[in-house]
Amino acid sequence: MADKKNINKRIESTKKYIDELSNHHSKLNIVRVDLGYKKPHSENVTLEEANSDLARMFNNMRSKPSVFKDKVGYVCKKEYTKDKGLHIHAIFIYDGQKVQKDAFKGDEIGRYWEQTTKGKGSSHNCNRNEYKRNGIGMLDHRDSDKRKILDEDVISYLCKDEQDIEPIKENEKVRAFTRGTVPKSKGNIGRPRG
Repeated sequence: MADKKNINKRIESTKKYIDELSNHHSKLNIVRVDLGYKKPHSENVTLEEANSDLARMFNNMRSKPSVFKDKVGYVCKKEYTKDKGLHIHAIFIYDGQKVQKDAFKGDEIGRYWEQTTKGKGSSHNCNRNEYKRNGIGMLDHRDSDKRKILDEDVISYLCKDEQDIEPIKENEKVRAFTRGTVPKSKGNIGRPRG
């Protein structure tokens, strides 16, 4: 298990990642989807199989422009519990100027995950939930209240270390937490901000 210092470092670097994406896009659309496996598959899926499914999904994103065309970033946290088995908490971050329907996009991602896993996969679209403190969906770069909720509730949850994959980890190089990379600056991009 990671210690508190490593978890805090993960949280801070993820906040900086979101900051950089916000610097490139005046609006971000945050789509949160939990990816897992249906029973009885959830009881038997290995970490290697889940990594392979996730890698296949990410590698095939270019061939699924209807689902992933305007995705600008992502954050994924793999977890394991006896009840759910291996599952992945994920946020997919889209250019909010081009993608407005977050719940619809979450449904599309879920269907694609189920297709990628050849019907073994299951998904939960968190953008269809009603949250008292909602940090997902459309995020304007000026909305500091929503950004605070994203940081405190969503990012900190994704970065936590409970229910880690350690019990099923067969290879020390396998990482429970991954995220995209910050895009290289191409000069003056995005809308001017006033």
